[in-house]
Amino acid sequence: GLYFILGGVINTIEGIKPEQLNIKALQHHLKVNNIDEIILAFNPNLEGETTTMYIAKLLKPLNIKITRLAKGLPMGADLEYADEITLINALKYRNKI
Repeated sequence: GLYFILGGVINTIEGIKPEQLNIKALQHHLKVNNIDEIILAFNPNLEGETTTMYIAKLLKPLNIKITRLAKGLPMGADLEYADEITLINALKYRNKI
């Protein structure tokens, strides 16, 4: 596969708006090339979530499969030390075995 560097994330507190990121170049790349899927890989924080939702909404009309990295407990982690949000995500994004 290929990767695309967006150049940051949307962060209203720091004044980083979508127009300052490489989103238009990403759109062009997806339209010109025969891309089947885009995997969004951002940190699981407010800025990452905001950027993920913005890009997903923007790219939806292109009919490309849009996915994101899984969220949840890391390998080797103790459940005893997991925070509530991590446990919620681990349950929400669980996989059938």
